[in-house]
This record gives sequence, structure tokens and C-alpha cells, in this order.
Amino acid sequence: MTDRLTTTPAGVKLGPLDLIPDNTARNFVLQMRAGRFHGFVVRRGDAVFGYVDRCPHMGLPLAQKLDEYLSPDASVIACSWHSALFHIEDGACVGGPCAGQRLTPWPVTVVDGMLTTGV
Repeated sequence: MTDRLTTTPAGVKLGPLDLIPDNTARNFVLQMRAGRFHGFVVRRGDAVFGYVDRCPHMGLPLAQKLDEYLSPDASVIACSWHSALFHIEDGACVGGPCAGQRLTPWPVTVVDGMLTTGV
């Protein structure tokens, strides 16, 4: 059994920005020697926001259905288990059972059109 990681090395290319349609999110699972990393990236135009796929309330992944991380109007990140809501830009909880907490950031940037893990 491998451990569930909360960080990845910098410089890992995840794929082209176009993997994520604008105003949506996508799940990424990376298998590394030390264990498996689960994260997701939200796209807003050319900006991307990455987070570890773990709700601070119960430690569960946020989406029960693959890639469904956003509210129906795509204005916030929504935990499908207990309805916690988070700002897309900074991961701060703005509603639900984890008020005052935030998602763990996963540094992801766009370099030459490619989604790349950052420092």
C-alpha cells in the first residue's frame, strides 16, 4: 500500500492547458516512488489554481464524480460530500462545515502552454 502524498516535485508537466476547458476543473493523479498524489486544477481563462484533492473537513476527496469540483454556476469549489464551499482563487472555505479552514494549495502554473507543477 502506498502513502497518499500532499506535494509533488516542481517541473512535472501535466499536459496542455487545453486539457481543462475554461471555467472547469480537472483531476490529476500522479504515481511517484513515495506514493500517490491526488490533486485538481481549476481553469479561469489563462489562470490556473491547483489544490490537493482533500477536504479539510473530513479528509475526503472533494468530488464524488470525476472532475466535478465546481458549483453548478462554477463560481466556487464545492465539496460533494458535506457541501463545503471554497474560493477558487485562494481555497478559503466560505461556507459549510469547515469555516476558517482552506484547501491545501498545489502550485501549478502554465509554461509555454503546458500545465506544470511549480515550486
